Amino acid sequence: MTPDRIPVLVGAGEIVHRPAEPGLAREPADLMAEALRRADADAGAKAGSNLLASLDSLDIVNSVSWPYHDVPAALVAHLGQRPARLVYGPVGGESPVRYIHEAANRIARGESQVSAVVGGESTHAVAAAQKAGITLPWTTPDPNWSRTRGRDFLHPLAVRLGVADPVTVYPFYENAIEAHWGQTPAEGQAESAALWSAFSEVAARNPAAWLGRATSAAEIATPSGRNRPIAFPYNKLMVANPMVNQGAAILLTSLARAREVGIAEDRLVYLWAGAAAVEPRDYLNRDHYHGAHAQNAVLDACAGFAAAEEAAFETCELYSCFPCVPKMAARRLGLAAGAVPTTTGGLTFFGAPLNNYMTHAAAAMIRALRARPGTAALLYGQGEFVTKHHAVVLASRPPREHRLPQDYSVQAEADGRRGPVPEFVEAATGEATIETHTVLHDRDGQPHHGVVILRTADGRRTLARVPATDAATIALLKRPDRTPIGTTGPLRTAADGVLEWQAA
Repeated sequence: MTPDRIPVLVGAGEIVHRPAEPGLAREPADLMAEALRRADADAGAKAGSNLLASLDSLDIVNSVSWPYHDVPAALVAHLGQRPARLVYGPVGGESPVRYIHEAANRIARGESQVSAVVGGESTHAVAAAQKAGITLPWTTPDPNWSRTRGRDFLHPLAVRLGVADPVTVYPFYENAIEAHWGQTPAEGQAESAALWSAFSEVAARNPAAWLGRATSAAEIATPSGRNRPIAFPYNKLMVANPMVNQGAAILLTSLARAREVGIAEDRLVYLWAGAAAVEPRDYLNRDHYHGAHAQNAVLDACAGFAAAEEAAFETCELYSCFPCVPKMAARRLGLAAGAVPTTTGGLTFFGAPLNNYMTHAAAAMIRALRARPGTAALLYGQGEFVTKHHAVVLASRPPREHRLPQDYSVQAEADGRRGPVPEFVEAATGEATIETHTVLHDRDGQPHHGVVILRTADGRRTLARVPATDAATIALLKRPDRTPIGTTGPLRTAADGVLEWQAA
Protein backbone atom coordinates (compact mmCIF):
# COMPACT_ATOMS: atom_id res chain seq x y z
CA MET A 1 0.00 0.00 0.00
CA THR A 2 1.31 3.46 -0.88
CA PRO A 3 1.85 6.03 1.91
CA ASP A 4 -1.06 8.16 0.69
CA ARG A 5 -3.45 5.30 1.62
CA ILE A 6 -1.90 4.16 4.93
CA PRO A 7 -4.00 5.58 7.80
CA VAL A 8 -2.32 6.86 10.96
CA LEU A 9 -3.66 8.37 14.16
CA VAL A 10 -1.70 11.57 14.67
CA GLY A 11 -3.45 13.69 17.28
CA ALA A 12 -5.30 13.26 20.59
CA GLY A 13 -7.06 16.11 22.32
CA GLU A 14 -8.89 16.10 25.67
CA ILE A 15 -10.51 18.62 27.97
CA VAL A 16 -11.91 18.25 31.48
CA HIS A 17 -13.75 21.35 32.64
CA ARG A 18 -14.43 22.18 36.29
CA PRO A 19 -15.90 25.69 36.41
CA ALA A 20 -16.06 27.63 39.67
CA GLU A 21 -19.83 27.84 39.25
CA PRO A 22 -22.36 26.16 36.93
CA GLY A 23 -23.08 29.28 34.90
CA LEU A 24 -19.46 29.32 33.68
CA ALA A 25 -19.56 25.77 32.34
CA ARG A 26 -18.85 25.09 28.68
CA GLU A 27 -21.50 23.30 26.67
CA PRO A 28 -20.77 19.95 24.97
CA ALA A 29 -20.30 21.42 21.48
CA ASP A 30 -17.76 23.89 22.90
CA LEU A 31 -15.87 21.07 24.60
CA MET A 32 -15.82 19.18 21.30
CA ALA A 33 -14.41 22.15 19.41
CA GLU A 34 -11.68 22.65 22.02
CA ALA A 35 -10.81 18.94 21.96
CA LEU A 36 -10.38 19.10 18.17
CA ARG A 37 -8.05 22.09 18.47
CA ARG A 38 -6.02 20.26 21.09
CA ALA A 39 -5.81 17.16 18.89
CA ASP A 40 -4.48 19.32 16.07
CA ALA A 41 -1.86 20.84 18.37
CA ASP A 42 -0.94 17.40 19.72
CA ALA A 43 -0.11 16.14 16.22
CA GLY A 44 2.88 18.48 16.18
CA ALA A 45 2.76 19.46 12.51
CA LYS A 46 5.24 22.06 11.32
CA ALA A 47 4.30 25.73 11.50
CA GLY A 48 1.75 26.73 8.89
CA SER A 49 0.53 23.14 8.41
CA ASN A 50 -2.79 23.15 10.25
CA LEU A 51 -4.34 19.70 9.75
CA LEU A 52 -7.61 20.78 11.33
CA ALA A 53 -8.09 23.39 8.62
CA SER A 54 -7.94 20.55 6.06
CA LEU A 55 -10.43 18.35 7.89
CA ASP A 56 -12.70 16.69 5.32
CA SER A 57 -14.49 14.08 7.47
CA LEU A 58 -15.81 14.37 11.03
CA ASP A 59 -17.77 11.81 13.07
CA ILE A 60 -19.53 13.17 16.17
CA VAL A 61 -20.17 10.75 19.02
CA ASN A 62 -23.79 10.83 20.16
CA SER A 63 -24.14 13.48 22.87
CA VAL A 64 -26.81 13.19 25.57
CA SER A 65 -26.28 15.80 28.28
CA TRP A 66 -27.77 18.79 26.39
CA PRO A 67 -30.95 18.69 24.23
CA TYR A 68 -29.55 20.04 20.98
CA HIS A 69 -31.83 20.35 17.99
CA ASP A 70 -28.81 19.88 15.69
CA VAL A 71 -25.53 18.77 17.26
CA PRO A 72 -23.46 19.13 14.06
CA ALA A 73 -24.68 22.70 13.58
CA ALA A 74 -23.82 23.57 17.18
CA LEU A 75 -20.32 22.13 16.76
CA VAL A 76 -19.77 23.98 13.49
CA ALA A 77 -20.76 27.22 15.21
CA HIS A 78 -18.13 26.70 17.91
CA LEU A 79 -15.45 25.29 15.59
CA GLY A 80 -15.84 27.83 12.81
CA GLN A 81 -15.64 25.34 9.93
CA ARG A 82 -17.74 22.61 8.35
CA PRO A 83 -16.06 19.51 6.88
CA ALA A 84 -17.47 18.09 3.66
CA ARG A 85 -18.50 14.93 5.49
CA LEU A 86 -20.12 15.64 8.88
CA VAL A 87 -21.95 12.74 10.54
CA TYR A 88 -23.72 12.50 13.91
CA GLY A 89 -23.82 8.95 15.18
CA PRO A 90 -26.24 6.77 17.15
CA VAL A 91 -25.99 5.83 20.83
CA GLY A 92 -23.36 3.24 21.73
CA GLY A 93 -20.35 3.02 24.01
CA GLU A 94 -18.47 1.15 21.29
CA SER A 95 -19.18 3.84 18.70
CA PRO A 96 -15.92 5.85 19.03
CA VAL A 97 -13.94 2.69 18.21
CA ARG A 98 -16.17 2.08 15.19
CA TYR A 99 -15.79 5.68 13.98
CA ILE A 100 -11.99 5.52 14.28
CA HIS A 101 -11.98 2.21 12.40
CA GLU A 102 -14.24 3.56 9.66
CA ALA A 103 -12.17 6.74 9.37
CA ALA A 104 -9.09 4.60 8.83
CA ASN A 105 -10.98 2.61 6.20
CA ARG A 106 -11.94 5.81 4.37
CA ILE A 107 -8.34 6.97 4.31
CA ALA A 108 -7.26 3.54 3.04
CA ARG A 109 -9.83 3.79 0.22
CA GLY A 110 -8.62 7.26 -0.72
CA GLU A 111 -11.94 8.87 0.29
CA SER A 112 -10.43 11.11 2.98
CA GLN A 113 -7.17 12.86 3.67
CA VAL A 114 -7.85 14.22 7.16
CA SER A 115 -10.51 12.71 9.44
CA ALA A 116 -11.52 13.17 13.06
CA VAL A 117 -13.73 11.66 15.72
CA VAL A 118 -15.02 13.88 18.52
CA GLY A 119 -17.42 13.82 21.45
CA GLY A 120 -18.27 15.82 24.54
CA GLU A 121 -20.61 15.85 27.52
CA SER A 122 -21.43 18.37 30.26
CA THR A 123 -23.66 16.22 32.44
CA HIS A 124 -22.19 17.52 35.69
CA ALA A 125 -22.75 21.15 34.70
CA VAL A 126 -26.35 20.52 33.67
CA ALA A 127 -27.14 18.80 36.96
CA ALA A 128 -25.41 21.52 38.97
CA ALA A 129 -27.31 24.26 37.12
CA GLN A 130 -30.62 22.52 37.70
CA LYS A 131 -29.84 22.18 41.39
CA ALA A 132 -28.90 25.86 41.63
CA GLY A 133 -31.88 27.01 39.55
CA ILE A 134 -29.62 28.50 36.88
CA THR A 135 -30.50 28.76 33.19
CA LEU A 136 -27.40 27.90 31.19
CA PRO A 137 -26.52 30.37 28.39
CA TRP A 138 -25.92 27.64 25.84
CA THR A 139 -27.29 26.76 22.40
CA THR A 140 -31.09 27.00 22.51
CA PRO A 141 -32.42 23.61 23.66
CA ASP A 142 -34.91 21.61 21.62
CA PRO A 143 -38.15 21.22 23.63
CA ASN A 144 -39.01 18.06 21.67
CA TRP A 145 -35.65 16.37 22.23
CA SER A 146 -35.61 12.77 23.40
CA ARG A 147 -33.18 9.87 23.47
CA THR A 148 -33.50 6.13 23.14
CA ARG A 149 -33.22 4.14 26.35
CA GLY A 150 -33.37 0.44 27.08
CA ARG A 151 -36.97 0.80 28.20
CA ASP A 152 -37.83 1.75 24.60
CA PHE A 153 -36.81 -1.60 23.11
CA LEU A 154 -36.52 -4.16 25.90
CA HIS A 155 -39.31 -6.47 26.98
CA PRO A 156 -42.12 -4.60 28.80
CA LEU A 157 -41.82 -6.93 31.78
CA ALA A 158 -38.15 -6.02 32.17
CA VAL A 159 -39.16 -2.36 32.18
CA ARG A 160 -41.91 -3.02 34.71
CA LEU A 161 -39.52 -4.81 37.07
CA GLY A 162 -36.88 -2.08 36.80
CA VAL A 163 -34.23 -4.07 34.93
CA ALA A 164 -34.05 -1.99 31.76
CA ASP A 165 -31.04 0.22 32.48
CA PRO A 166 -27.36 -0.79 32.31
CA VAL A 167 -26.83 -0.56 36.07
CA THR A 168 -29.63 -3.08 36.66
CA VAL A 169 -28.94 -5.42 33.71
CA TYR A 170 -25.16 -5.93 33.95
CA PRO A 171 -25.54 -7.56 37.40
CA PHE A 172 -27.27 -10.48 35.64
CA TYR A 173 -23.98 -11.09 33.82
CA GLU A 174 -21.83 -10.40 36.87
CA ASN A 175 -23.64 -12.98 39.00
CA ALA A 176 -23.80 -15.52 36.16
CA ILE A 177 -20.10 -15.38 35.33
CA GLU A 178 -19.06 -15.75 38.96
CA ALA A 179 -21.18 -18.88 39.30
CA HIS A 180 -19.92 -20.23 35.96
CA TRP A 181 -16.30 -19.69 37.02
CA GLY A 182 -16.90 -21.46 40.32
CA GLN A 183 -16.47 -18.34 42.44
CA THR A 184 -18.48 -17.52 45.52
CA PRO A 185 -20.13 -14.07 45.40
CA ALA A 186 -17.57 -12.88 47.95
CA GLU A 187 -14.69 -14.06 45.74
CA GLY A 188 -16.18 -12.39 42.70
CA GLN A 189 -16.71 -9.16 44.62
CA ALA A 190 -13.12 -9.22 45.84
CA GLU A 191 -11.84 -9.65 42.27
CA SER A 192 -14.00 -6.77 41.05
CA ALA A 193 -12.90 -4.49 43.87
CA ALA A 194 -9.21 -5.25 43.33
CA LEU A 195 -9.54 -4.61 39.60
CA TRP A 196 -11.42 -1.34 40.14
CA SER A 197 -8.86 -0.19 42.71
CA ALA A 198 -6.11 -0.76 40.13
CA PHE A 199 -8.15 1.19 37.56
CA SER A 200 -8.50 4.05 40.05
CA GLU A 201 -4.72 4.24 40.37
CA VAL A 202 -4.45 4.69 36.60
CA ALA A 203 -7.12 7.42 36.72
CA ALA A 204 -5.21 9.16 39.51
CA ARG A 205 -2.26 9.55 37.11
CA ASN A 206 -4.43 10.79 34.22
CA PRO A 207 -4.84 14.58 34.18
CA ALA A 208 -8.01 14.25 32.08
CA ALA A 209 -9.78 12.10 34.71
CA TRP A 210 -12.84 13.36 36.57
CA LEU A 211 -12.40 11.75 39.98
CA GLY A 212 -8.72 11.08 39.66
CA ARG A 213 -8.05 9.61 43.09
CA ALA A 214 -6.77 6.18 44.04
CA THR A 215 -9.36 4.16 45.97
CA SER A 216 -8.70 1.00 47.94
CA ALA A 217 -10.34 -2.33 47.15
CA ALA A 218 -11.82 -2.37 50.66
CA GLU A 219 -13.54 0.99 50.11
CA ILE A 220 -14.93 -0.16 46.77
CA ALA A 221 -16.24 -3.46 48.11
CA THR A 222 -17.75 -2.09 51.33
CA PRO A 223 -21.16 -0.37 51.28
CA SER A 224 -21.09 3.06 52.92
CA GLY A 225 -22.73 6.47 52.77
CA ARG A 226 -20.73 7.42 49.67
CA ASN A 227 -20.75 3.89 48.27
CA ARG A 228 -24.33 2.74 48.60
CA PRO A 229 -25.53 -0.56 47.15
CA ILE A 230 -27.30 -0.02 43.82
CA ALA A 231 -27.97 -3.39 42.16
CA PHE A 232 -26.40 -6.49 43.70
CA PRO A 233 -23.50 -7.06 43.59
CA TYR A 234 -22.66 -3.49 42.56
CA ASN A 235 -21.98 -0.61 44.91
CA LYS A 236 -21.79 2.95 43.59
CA LEU A 237 -17.99 2.83 43.21
CA MET A 238 -18.34 -0.15 40.84
CA VAL A 239 -20.56 1.54 38.25
CA ALA A 240 -19.98 4.06 35.48
CA ASN A 241 -19.99 7.71 36.59
CA PRO A 242 -21.66 9.89 33.92
CA MET A 243 -21.62 13.11 36.01
CA VAL A 244 -18.67 14.73 34.21
CA ASN A 245 -17.75 17.60 31.90
CA GLN A 246 -15.31 16.10 29.40
CA GLY A 247 -14.50 16.21 25.70
CA ALA A 248 -12.11 14.27 23.48
CA ALA A 249 -11.05 14.09 19.84
CA ILE A 250 -8.84 11.89 17.66
CA LEU A 251 -7.25 13.13 14.44
CA LEU A 252 -6.30 10.77 11.59
CA THR A 253 -4.59 11.29 8.27
CA SER A 254 -2.56 9.35 5.72
CA LEU A 255 1.09 8.49 6.29
CA ALA A 256 2.02 10.58 3.28
CA ARG A 257 0.14 13.62 4.57
CA ALA A 258 1.63 13.19 8.05
CA ARG A 259 5.11 13.24 6.58
CA GLU A 260 4.25 16.16 4.32
CA VAL A 261 3.24 18.33 7.30
CA GLY A 262 6.27 17.30 9.31
CA ILE A 263 4.75 15.05 11.98
CA ALA A 264 7.51 13.05 13.63
CA GLU A 265 7.47 9.32 12.94
CA ASP A 266 7.53 8.51 16.65
CA ARG A 267 4.17 10.28 17.10
CA LEU A 268 2.34 8.08 14.60
CA VAL A 269 0.02 5.27 15.65
CA TYR A 270 -1.11 2.67 13.12
CA LEU A 271 -4.46 0.89 13.03
CA TRP A 272 -3.72 -2.65 11.89
CA ALA A 273 -7.22 -4.15 11.80
CA GLY A 274 -10.29 -4.75 13.96
CA ALA A 275 -13.56 -6.58 14.38
CA ALA A 276 -17.18 -5.99 15.37
CA ALA A 277 -20.29 -8.04 16.21
CA VAL A 278 -23.50 -7.72 18.21
CA GLU A 279 -25.66 -9.78 20.54
CA PRO A 280 -29.48 -9.91 20.25
CA ARG A 281 -30.65 -6.49 21.40
CA ASP A 282 -33.13 -7.76 23.99
CA TYR A 283 -31.03 -9.52 26.60
CA LEU A 284 -33.89 -11.92 27.33
CA ASN A 285 -33.34 -13.36 23.82
CA ARG A 286 -29.80 -14.61 24.51
CA ASP A 287 -28.74 -18.19 25.08
CA HIS A 288 -26.91 -17.56 28.38
CA TYR A 289 -25.42 -14.87 30.65
CA HIS A 290 -21.98 -16.24 31.55
CA GLY A 291 -20.38 -14.83 28.41
CA ALA A 292 -21.08 -13.12 25.09
CA HIS A 293 -20.47 -14.76 21.71
CA ALA A 294 -20.06 -11.39 20.00
CA GLN A 295 -17.43 -10.30 22.51
CA ASN A 296 -15.53 -13.56 22.12
CA ALA A 297 -15.61 -13.46 18.32
CA VAL A 298 -14.34 -9.88 18.28
CA LEU A 299 -11.53 -10.52 20.76
CA ASP A 300 -10.53 -13.77 19.04
CA ALA A 301 -10.28 -11.98 15.70
CA CYS A 302 -8.12 -9.19 17.11
CA ALA A 303 -5.88 -11.68 18.89
CA GLY A 304 -5.48 -13.41 15.54
CA PHE A 305 -4.41 -10.17 13.84
CA ALA A 306 -1.79 -9.59 16.52
CA ALA A 307 -0.53 -13.17 16.27
CA ALA A 308 -0.18 -12.85 12.50
CA GLU A 309 2.06 -9.85 13.13
CA GLU A 310 3.99 -11.78 15.81
CA ALA A 311 2.90 -9.18 18.36
CA ALA A 312 1.41 -9.31 21.83
CA PHE A 313 -0.98 -6.83 23.42
CA GLU A 314 1.41 -5.04 25.73
CA THR A 315 -1.32 -2.49 26.46
CA CYS A 316 -5.09 -2.99 26.59
CA GLU A 317 -8.14 -0.84 27.12
CA LEU A 318 -11.04 -3.12 27.93
CA TYR A 319 -14.37 -1.35 28.27
CA SER A 320 -15.17 -0.93 31.95
CA CYS A 321 -18.71 0.29 32.51
CA PHE A 322 -19.11 -2.54 35.06
CA PRO A 323 -16.57 -5.12 36.30
CA CYS A 324 -18.01 -8.10 34.44
CA VAL A 325 -17.00 -6.63 31.06
CA PRO A 326 -13.21 -6.43 31.49
CA LYS A 327 -13.21 -9.59 33.62
CA MET A 328 -14.82 -11.58 30.79
CA ALA A 329 -12.59 -9.98 28.16
CA ALA A 330 -9.39 -10.47 30.13
CA ARG A 331 -10.11 -14.17 30.55
CA ARG A 332 -10.88 -14.56 26.86
CA LEU A 333 -7.61 -12.87 25.95
CA GLY A 334 -5.68 -14.94 28.46
CA LEU A 335 -4.28 -11.90 30.27
CA ALA A 336 -2.20 -12.62 33.34
CA ALA A 337 -3.92 -12.53 36.72
CA GLY A 338 -3.59 -9.05 38.15
CA ALA A 339 -3.28 -7.38 34.73
CA VAL A 340 -4.69 -3.84 34.65
CA PRO A 341 -6.32 -3.51 31.22
CA THR A 342 -6.67 0.26 31.01
CA THR A 343 -4.57 3.24 30.02
CA THR A 344 -7.39 5.65 30.92
CA GLY A 345 -8.72 4.76 34.36
CA GLY A 346 -12.16 3.26 33.74
CA LEU A 347 -15.67 4.62 33.59
CA THR A 348 -16.00 4.95 37.36
CA PHE A 349 -12.84 6.86 38.21
CA PHE A 350 -11.82 8.47 34.93
CA GLY A 351 -15.47 9.25 34.29
CA ALA A 352 -18.10 8.04 31.89
CA PRO A 353 -18.98 10.78 29.40
CA LEU A 354 -21.85 8.58 28.21
CA ASN A 355 -21.02 7.35 24.68
CA ASN A 356 -17.63 9.08 24.50
CA TYR A 357 -15.37 7.23 26.96
CA MET A 358 -13.61 5.27 24.22
CA THR A 359 -12.53 8.49 22.48
CA HIS A 360 -10.71 9.39 25.69
CA ALA A 361 -9.39 5.82 25.82
CA ALA A 362 -8.01 6.18 22.30
CA ALA A 363 -6.29 9.39 23.37
CA ALA A 364 -4.68 7.66 26.35
CA MET A 365 -3.72 4.72 24.13
CA ILE A 366 -2.00 7.00 21.62
CA ARG A 367 0.12 8.45 24.43
CA ALA A 368 0.91 4.96 25.75
CA LEU A 369 1.99 3.68 22.33
CA ARG A 370 4.16 6.71 21.67
CA ALA A 371 5.97 5.90 24.89
CA ARG A 372 6.46 2.25 23.84
CA PRO A 373 8.00 2.12 20.36
CA GLY A 374 7.31 -1.00 18.33
CA THR A 375 4.47 -2.31 20.51
CA ALA A 376 0.84 -3.24 19.83
CA ALA A 377 -2.30 -2.61 21.85
CA LEU A 378 -5.99 -3.51 21.95
CA LEU A 379 -8.77 -0.93 22.13
CA TYR A 380 -12.08 -2.65 22.92
CA GLY A 381 -15.45 -0.91 23.37
CA GLN A 382 -18.93 -2.11 24.19
CA GLY A 383 -22.42 -0.65 23.91
CA GLU A 384 -25.90 -1.08 25.36
CA PHE A 385 -26.35 -4.26 27.46
CA VAL A 386 -23.30 -6.41 26.56
CA THR A 387 -24.78 -5.92 23.09
CA LYS A 388 -22.47 -4.08 20.68
CA HIS A 389 -18.77 -4.94 20.51
CA HIS A 390 -15.99 -3.33 18.49
CA ALA A 391 -12.22 -3.58 18.91
CA VAL A 392 -9.17 -2.48 16.95
CA VAL A 393 -5.50 -3.33 17.11
CA LEU A 394 -3.31 -0.24 17.35
CA ALA A 395 0.47 -0.14 17.21
CA SER A 396 3.40 2.22 17.22
CA ARG A 397 4.83 0.50 14.13
CA PRO A 398 3.30 -0.21 10.73
CA PRO A 399 1.93 -3.69 10.09
CA ARG A 400 3.86 -6.14 7.95
CA GLU A 401 0.64 -6.83 6.05
CA HIS A 402 -1.77 -3.97 5.41
CA ARG A 403 -5.37 -5.15 5.92
CA LEU A 404 -7.23 -1.87 5.44
CA PRO A 405 -9.72 -1.12 4.05
CA GLN A 406 -11.35 -3.99 5.88
CA ASP A 407 -14.76 -5.63 6.22
CA TYR A 408 -14.55 -5.87 9.99
CA SER A 409 -17.76 -7.76 10.76
CA VAL A 410 -17.37 -11.13 12.51
CA GLN A 411 -21.12 -11.46 12.99
CA ALA A 412 -21.35 -14.80 11.20
CA GLU A 413 -18.74 -16.24 13.55
CA ALA A 414 -20.58 -14.94 16.62
CA ASP A 415 -23.94 -16.23 15.41
CA GLY A 416 -22.49 -19.62 14.59
CA ARG A 417 -21.41 -20.07 18.20
CA ARG A 418 -24.83 -19.25 19.62
CA GLY A 419 -26.82 -22.00 21.28
CA PRO A 420 -30.58 -22.47 21.43
CA VAL A 421 -32.44 -19.56 23.03
CA PRO A 422 -35.17 -20.61 25.47
CA GLU A 423 -38.69 -19.41 24.80
CA PHE A 424 -39.58 -16.45 27.02
CA VAL A 425 -42.93 -16.49 28.80
CA GLU A 426 -44.54 -13.96 31.13
CA ALA A 427 -46.87 -16.48 32.78
CA ALA A 428 -45.77 -19.74 34.35
CA THR A 429 -46.64 -22.02 37.23
CA GLY A 430 -44.88 -24.60 39.36
CA GLU A 431 -41.18 -24.74 40.18
CA ALA A 432 -38.51 -22.62 38.50
CA THR A 433 -34.72 -22.45 38.84
CA ILE A 434 -32.57 -19.33 39.03
CA GLU A 435 -30.54 -18.71 35.88
CA THR A 436 -29.22 -15.39 37.20
CA HIS A 437 -30.40 -12.58 39.46
CA THR A 438 -29.95 -9.18 41.11
CA VAL A 439 -31.39 -7.16 44.01
CA LEU A 440 -32.29 -3.50 43.44
CA HIS A 441 -31.79 -1.03 46.30
CA ASP A 442 -33.35 2.26 47.35
CA ARG A 443 -31.22 5.38 47.68
CA ASP A 444 -30.90 4.64 51.39
CA GLY A 445 -29.23 1.34 50.56
CA GLN A 446 -32.13 -0.89 51.56
CA PRO A 447 -33.39 -3.68 49.25
CA HIS A 448 -36.34 -2.55 47.13
CA HIS A 449 -36.93 -5.87 45.42
CA GLY A 450 -35.08 -8.73 43.79
CA VAL A 451 -35.35 -9.80 40.16
CA VAL A 452 -34.60 -13.34 39.00
CA ILE A 453 -34.26 -14.74 35.50
CA LEU A 454 -35.60 -18.27 35.79
CA ARG A 455 -35.88 -21.52 33.86
CA THR A 456 -39.15 -23.36 34.26
CA ALA A 457 -39.37 -27.14 34.58
CA ASP A 458 -39.93 -27.44 30.80
CA GLY A 459 -36.89 -25.25 29.96
CA ARG A 460 -38.62 -21.97 29.17
CA ARG A 461 -37.30 -18.66 30.51
CA THR A 462 -39.24 -16.18 32.62
CA LEU A 463 -38.64 -13.12 34.77
CA ALA A 464 -39.95 -12.78 38.32
CA ARG A 465 -39.86 -10.44 41.27
CA VAL A 466 -38.77 -11.15 44.83
CA PRO A 467 -40.51 -8.65 47.11
CA ALA A 468 -38.43 -6.94 49.79
CA THR A 469 -40.83 -8.32 52.38
CA ASP A 470 -39.49 -11.81 51.60
CA ALA A 471 -36.39 -11.22 53.69
CA ALA A 472 -35.28 -14.85 53.55
CA THR A 473 -35.21 -15.00 49.75
CA ILE A 474 -33.55 -11.57 49.50
CA ALA A 475 -30.90 -12.83 51.91
CA LEU A 476 -30.41 -15.91 49.73
CA LEU A 477 -29.89 -13.73 46.65
CA LYS A 478 -27.26 -11.67 48.48
CA ARG A 479 -25.56 -14.53 50.30
CA PRO A 480 -21.78 -14.00 50.07
CA ASP A 481 -20.57 -17.57 50.52
CA ARG A 482 -22.71 -19.42 47.98
CA THR A 483 -24.36 -18.46 44.73
CA PRO A 484 -28.15 -18.89 44.55
CA ILE A 485 -27.91 -19.72 40.84
CA GLY A 486 -29.34 -23.20 40.34
CA THR A 487 -31.70 -22.87 43.31
CA THR A 488 -35.27 -24.02 42.65
CA GLY A 489 -38.41 -22.56 44.19
CA PRO A 490 -42.11 -22.03 43.54
CA LEU A 491 -43.68 -19.37 41.35
CA ARG A 492 -46.88 -17.51 42.11
CA THR A 493 -48.74 -14.67 40.41
CA ALA A 494 -48.98 -11.53 42.56
CA ALA A 495 -52.04 -9.29 42.76
CA ASP A 496 -50.61 -6.96 40.10
CA GLY A 497 -50.22 -9.87 37.66
CA VAL A 498 -46.42 -10.14 37.93
CA LEU A 499 -44.75 -13.46 38.70
CA GLU A 500 -43.04 -13.72 42.06
CA TRP A 501 -40.48 -16.33 43.09
CA GLN A 502 -39.60 -17.66 46.52
CA ALA A 503 -36.84 -19.90 47.72
CA ALA A 504 -38.17 -23.38 48.55
